[in-house]
Amino acid sequence: MNKNLLAGILLSAATIANAQDEAVKYAESITKDDLKKHLVIIASDSLEGRDTGSPGQKKAAEYVSKYYKQFGLQPGATDADGSKSFLQKYTLHKRSWGEVYVKAGDKKFEFNKDFYLNGILIAPEESSSEVVLAGYGIDDQAYSDYKDLDVKGKSVIVFEGEPKAADGKYLISGTAEKSKWGAAVGWQSKVKAAHEKGAKYVFIITDKTGDDLDKEIRQRAVMARRFNAPTLKPVQENPNNIAAVGVSQDVAAQILNTSVAKLVKNKAAIDKSGKPLTKNPSGQVAVKAERTSETIETENVAAFMEGSDKKEEVLVISAHLDHIGISPNGEINNGADDDGSGTVSLLEIAEAFSKAKAEGKGPRRSILFLNVTGEEKGLFGSEYYSENPLFPLKNTIADLNIDMIGRVDEAHKNDHNYVYLIGSDKLSSKLHEISEEANKKYVNFKLDYTFNDPKDPNRFYYRSDHYNFAKVGIPVIFYFTGVHEDYHKPGDDVEKILFEKQTSIVKLVFHTAWELVNRDERIVVDSNKE
Repeated sequence: MNKNLLAGILLSAATIANAQDEAVKYAESITKDDLKKHLVIIASDSLEGRDTGSPGQKKAAEYVSKYYKQFGLQPGATDADGSKSFLQKYTLHKRSWGEVYVKAGDKKFEFNKDFYLNGILIAPEESSSEVVLAGYGIDDQAYSDYKDLDVKGKSVIVFEGEPKAADGKYLISGTAEKSKWGAAVGWQSKVKAAHEKGAKYVFIITDKTGDDLDKEIRQRAVMARRFNAPTLKPVQENPNNIAAVGVSQDVAAQILNTSVAKLVKNKAAIDKSGKPLTKNPSGQVAVKAERTSETIETENVAAFMEGSDKKEEVLVISAHLDHIGISPNGEINNGADDDGSGTVSLLEIAEAFSKAKAEGKGPRRSILFLNVTGEEKGLFGSEYYSENPLFPLKNTIADLNIDMIGRVDEAHKNDHNYVYLIGSDKLSSKLHEISEEANKKYVNFKLDYTFNDPKDPNRFYYRSDHYNFAKVGIPVIFYFTGVHEDYHKPGDDVEKILFEKQTSIVKLVFHTAWELVNRDERIVVDSNKE
């Protein structure tokens, strides 16, 4: 072999070996003691669960910004006045329920306890009207409850479903099986029919009773929360949209000044005859359904380390700063694992790279440490970044996202040396290869790809901030150790974090990042896996 060629090969091998030795040296600055030091602050009661936009979340942003500055990182964002800042500010817009109730006589019924809503009912001021029982509330060629009933300016109460004929078949569907969502018998169709007849509000009597009724109301209450969810852009709600008030037989009877027994008898009469009621019980009802608007001012934390000869290319390392705040009963959800573990991991990785840079071994490519907010509300911080990037997305080589790496799930309760990797092979085969090699050389954890399966029913690939990078074609890895019994509960506290385990995973992320920012060639996007 040519001596010069041999010397070049040996020099190249020595350079690679030295780079690996350097990576190990700086990775050693990532310690369980430092992770814990940061986490006892981030997940303390004083931050009150870091709800998006809350004072506690802003304290967390201030805390991590302080350390990024201490490590020599530069502000990655720009304020409105043109000054550099660690904070990428943005606004969420929230529409939510205000005062919502139904009144009949001296009885006031409570929202999501005595009744629930289908759709959005907007009645900002209390509004009263006569209310009448309109059978099943169906207006169809084969059968109409409105044939001889004037409901203009009134509200109607109707039975759920459809009447059953004497031959055992339902009148509208024509089968022996009730057509719950049929053209004429679904709740939306009933509301439309009532509105076409001039009715004001529509109440639908559910067939459920007892425990089944309680479960239905709880489920509807959970569904109603989607109308309280914030959005990145203001939402204009339509005051004429379709909505119905769901009530029990007991509440319906009180509104109509009758008894449950008589209501049941009315329903049976329609089923027996196949004809609408000739006498319709009535009463008076008042409704208020207030919708309120507010804005939530929040911010991503963006800390930038400029690279050397390939500084135009940027690696993003991300985690979300926020959590779910305080429960209705006053308990604080500290979110030590979700995602305090990811938040403090970024601090340790930033410190390791800053030590390398201080000794002249800084990254060739630039790194953006991005602590986003709004994740718990709908991945809003990362979505905002993807629509308003601080550095061109075309120059962003990858996103390494850390979300919940401090605990173990039920599947690994007897084997703590694992981490779930999600997305590593979806867009770049090289990213997956680099990740595997880094683990084999430095950490030797079990890399579990269970949730990387496109058929994963949990759909974790879509449920953390990496997704907003992946959807615009940027390769990603999501580091995750699974859901545990304290997920989104007050029990997610620091004393349950496995810091030894977390340290190993943070080192894996560091080594993967080190290779990505220091290799000669940028990883290519060569895959488009499901």
